Amino acid sequence: MTLLLDGGMGQEIRARGLNPDANNAGRALLDAPQAVQGVHEEFIHAGAEIITTWNYSVTRQRLGNANQGGTIEEMTEMAVKIADDARKTTRKSNVRIAGCLPPLRASYEPNDQEFMSMIEEYSEIADHLSSGVDLFLCETMSSAREAAAAAEAASKFGKPVWVSWTLQDEANGLLRSGETIDDALAAIDQISVEAVLLNCCDIAAIEHAMTLLRGKTTRLIGAYANAFTPIAQDWKRDGNKLRDLKDLTPEEYAEQALSWCKNGAEIIGGCCNIGPAHISHIRALIDRNISTTT
Repeated sequence: MTLLLDGGMGQEIRARGLNPDANNAGRALLDAPQAVQGVHEEFIHAGAEIITTWNYSVTRQRLGNANQGGTIEEMTEMAVKIADDARKTTRKSNVRIAGCLPPLRASYEPNDQEFMSMIEEYSEIADHLSSGVDLFLCETMSSAREAAAAAEAASKFGKPVWVSWTLQDEANGLLRSGETIDDALAAIDQISVEAVLLNCCDIAAIEHAMTLLRGKTTRLIGAYANAFTPIAQDWKRDGNKLRDLKDLTPEEYAEQALSWCKNGAEIIGGCCNIGPAHISHIRALIDRNISTTT
């Protein structure tokens, strides 16, 4: 059975007239909670079975770098409430909520913070998520070490823990840190982790690594890629716009995502620039495959 995640929240929130950058995206939780809820609802209507809380930028460093206007406690708990309100409004009680444990500093940058300090920060976030989520998703982890810290913190709350690493886009099977998938798996070997995934990278990088991942673990595996391809090592932003990146159409992305299932993926979805239309196309392909095999 294939589980379907939602897509990228940030671009959908921007489409509603808001303009969050990497540091202050969490302000939407305070300034426009209905817009955030509306995005969750659209993903649910598109067929997502798991939605992820919108607290990706709610960390100590990012709150310190931008005037987001709230505390970690207030904004994280608001993210949970908004996701739950979306589930209730759509009357889809079977939809699960994944509590986001994001990179503590920045995407694609391995964190050199002291390990116990990372655990302490992740424990704070997990604590504010725990009462209202069904599982924890440690996502866009650039290094084995940060993923292990997030998973270790989340594992203390008695709910399933999923870990998702982001890969270099050269389709070499390496994390952004340069570590291997073996390194990443070894770092969480003694931690209770239900599923391991790959996200926020090029589809080719995921396709290359998916077979490697399936051959190295008995855990559930999955992936959710970016719609654009690729992200170079010297990736830059022009304001809030990604430069020189071509988006895959919903049809193209859905075909790619379904191909990962043939390599053993049980969980698929989307990351940056993946909207409800992409998720809807994946849902249709999943349902079509089920109907033709039963």
